[in-house]
Amino acid sequence: MRTVGVEEELLLVDPETGVPKALSAAVLARAAQDDTDQGVFEKELYGQMLEFATHPQTDMAKLGEEIVRCRKEAARHAGEIGCAVAALAASPLPVSPSIGMNRRYQWMAVQYGIATQEQLVCGCHVHVAVESDEEGVAVVDRIRPWLPVLVALSANSPFWQGQDSRYDSYRSRVWDRWPSAGPTELFGSPERYHRRVANMVATGVILDEAMVYFDARLSQRYPTVEVRVADVCLHAENARLIAMLVRGLVETAAREWRAGREPADHSVSLLRLAAWQAARAGLARELLHPATMRRLPAESVVRALLDHVGDALADAGDLGRAREAVAELLRRGNGARVQRELMERTGSLRDVVTECVRHTQG
Repeated sequence: MRTVGVEEELLLVDPETGVPKALSAAVLARAAQDDTDQGVFEKELYGQMLEFATHPQTDMAKLGEEIVRCRKEAARHAGEIGCAVAALAASPLPVSPSIGMNRRYQWMAVQYGIATQEQLVCGCHVHVAVESDEEGVAVVDRIRPWLPVLVALSANSPFWQGQDSRYDSYRSRVWDRWPSAGPTELFGSPERYHRRVANMVATGVILDEAMVYFDARLSQRYPTVEVRVADVCLHAENARLIAMLVRGLVETAAREWRAGREPADHSVSLLRLAAWQAARAGLARELLHPATMRRLPAESVVRALLDHVGDALADAGDLGRAREAVAELLRRGNGARVQRELMERTGSLRDVVTECVRHTQG
């Protein structure tokens, strides 16, 4: 059974106005005083963000419980200094991001200019264990066309700087401004993967290997494949679903590799179009089917993903739970739909944020 870990980035906001607050240093200091939270919370590029990482888990119910616990602990620490946490992938209200003062973040501010100021977005990264770099690269090559479906499922960033972006996941479009972000061509071997990364670093455009922001990559720190395409999900149960599906994708890809099945040879150009369509449409309209790269209703494409990973989910004991979670997500809608419905009902982006603070803790 492959272990799975989740990293979530949360927005720190004023509980009354909903405006993001640059208080991550104070929240981290508060968390450092709590013995139970050592190493769980981390600083991010912006003072308005807080990140946490779960422990590796094999049991998806336990992983879901840990995500909920981390969110509640983040809310507790934030509340003690007068702010709140919201699982929003972008701030609905206008904000001027506060960039951290450490050397790395300041290098990014100088190197990337205004693009750095426009990157206050919150994602969800899923780590799944692999046995070797060879297996990891085989997985990265084979999961590429399915990743846009995860974007649509997790989409939770419809508003940007006080306006409706007309995208369900505008975060993913903003994130793509980093020069190393996005889908990759086929690597074929660990040697080619590591040579590509080394050549990218050697250009000086990025600072180091940690700035290789592929949609799916080999982790620097852990023996895992790290999938980085999802918005942070408004609801914790959706984060667990994304983790479940990513493990299913990794296991399915590893089985295909061992069976000698070649990966789909879709071009990066097509993969970028699939990602754009998923970010724009979410679950409301059509997505590109990963096999044919032609439009189909989003629900059909989501069902295709479930079918694709069905055996792996069944072997892990997750298939029934995944089907139920997908059905509920299709019924209720992703975070983008929930936010727009809140906006339609209240007419206030401030109220959208304050309601999402409550959704974050379940």
